[in-house]
Amino acid sequence: MPQPILVPARGDAFDFRLHAVYNWTAQNMPYEALRLRAERYLAWAGGIVRERAVDLARQYEPHRSHDLERALNDRLAGQRWPREGAQPYFWVQVRVSPDERVRERLRPYWEQRIKLECDHELQKIRAQQADELTRRWCAVLQSLEDDPVTAHAARLTGEQFAEVFRRYVEERRGTVPDLVELLREAVRGHGDLGMGPSEYTEAWDAAIRTYERRHGLSERTN
Repeated sequence: MPQPILVPARGDAFDFRLHAVYNWTAQNMPYEALRLRAERYLAWAGGIVRERAVDLARQYEPHRSHDLERALNDRLAGQRWPREGAQPYFWVQVRVSPDERVRERLRPYWEQRIKLECDHELQKIRAQQADELTRRWCAVLQSLEDDPVTAHAARLTGEQFAEVFRRYVEERRGTVPDLVELLREAVRGHGDLGMGPSEYTEAWDAAIRTYERRHGLSERTN
């Protein structure tokens, strides 16, 4: 297996490691003969790759191996060596890895980043679950408030829950008499203006009676 080709990164303190894959093509040549030719010209092919990579590599910081890999493969794309003739030729693709010393320095960064991303994902899941639970409890409380049977059944679910539910309903119903009185004033106001019985007034009056029955206020507000 070919040894990595070393080219200096920006600052010349660290090297990039180039792992080249040479693809040889020939016409009317047995496979074994082509393989021997590729082995014989391996050093020459490696020199071509290094020559085209060295100036480009110095433009990238030692930890930017992926950026160099993309740029170098773009530079090598569409080229072949030898450039002309019917003789066997190769084209090449390159994988770039950072210096081992750089890899060791990058390890704590990626460990911390992975931890932060996992924690963030966990917080998102918890927030979604909390939101779903809140919506479900709102629906339960609304059902308990609207249905007298389930309201009584709430007492069977535990003293703490029953107390919380009682306070919730009392706070919700505390504003109902004020709203009913406001509706009554609206209906009386139409009468004071001499409008007489109208579909509008009758509709409001029906709404008041329905609201009173629903909240058990018929006797309280009469």
